[in-house]
Amino acid sequence: MLNPDSKKWLAKLFGKNVKFNEPMSRHTSLRVGGPAWAFVTPESFEKFLELIRWSKKNGIYCMVIGGGTNLLIKDGGINGIVVVLKKCLDGITGIAGTGGEKGPVIITAMAGTRLQTLCSFAIDNGLEGMNFAIGIPGTVGGAIIMNAGAAYGSIAGVIDSIKVLLLTGETRVILRQNLQFDYRKLTWDRKITDIDDGQPIILSGCFSLRPSDPQRLKKQAVEILKARKKRQPSGFPSAGCFFKNPASGKTAGELIDLAGLKGKSIGGAKISSKHANFIVNKGNASAVDMLALMELVQKKVLKIFNIELESEITIVGV
Repeated sequence: MLNPDSKKWLAKLFGKNVKFNEPMSRHTSLRVGGPAWAFVTPESFEKFLELIRWSKKNGIYCMVIGGGTNLLIKDGGINGIVVVLKKCLDGITGIAGTGGEKGPVIITAMAGTRLQTLCSFAIDNGLEGMNFAIGIPGTVGGAIIMNAGAAYGSIAGVIDSIKVLLLTGETRVILRQNLQFDYRKLTWDRKITDIDDGQPIILSGCFSLRPSDPQRLKKQAVEILKARKKRQPSGFPSAGCFFKNPASGKTAGELIDLAGLKGKSIGGAKISSKHANFIVNKGNASAVDMLALMELVQKKVLKIFNIELESEITIVGV
């Protein structure tokens, strides 16, 4: 736990923007997760930077999260500080390129910006490329690190560069050619960031979009959102699709359904009866329930189909 001096330092710097022993179930879309030692929403980048330097100096684990929409935090919580950037890194900060001759227009969005804000901005300004993300929750930073996407596209298809913060307090810009995107994953050569310890923090992303007709984009967005709502469950907390689809053949949802697991419950966790790749919280689920149901699915699908389903959700905590 944080000692009294650490709590005093945090309280002095962040005031009402720090909460101690904060249940992470309040900050994840699955609504499960034990407490973090401290939960901080810095109001300025300078204070955020001061926190990163202080936590590194004092050997205190510091974890930055986005909207908590692709995150399962264990019941023991986070032994460290959780930071959300929605106050200090929010907004569309730049637009470059005229789009002449259908050339690209580069939009810069800060990491704490809601992904849907970026989608709406692109539509309103007649810029094509972000509609694949319509209806995907979370923040720009989280979407980049997870290579958020759907059947219509992914972040990998529109990203131009990212800006990251090193644990030393320095920043780096990493161009698209040096970013390796995979299914719900982003990596890059660590030589670019000059450090081996710790994960650099995404501060912003530049997106390469194309001029288009705003009305056509709006119509397309409505259709995408309608289709998403039709096939996905609602009414219960979830983290979207729980398992990655295998490289070929049937989807994870189809495999789970064929394994006879649709509607299966463990404690408060349930496999959705509408879409078998959604594990929902019926209202009283624990992380243990979620993980037990995940393990059941993986074992049964492996036994029947000899396919190992990999979680699409980031699992952290103790």
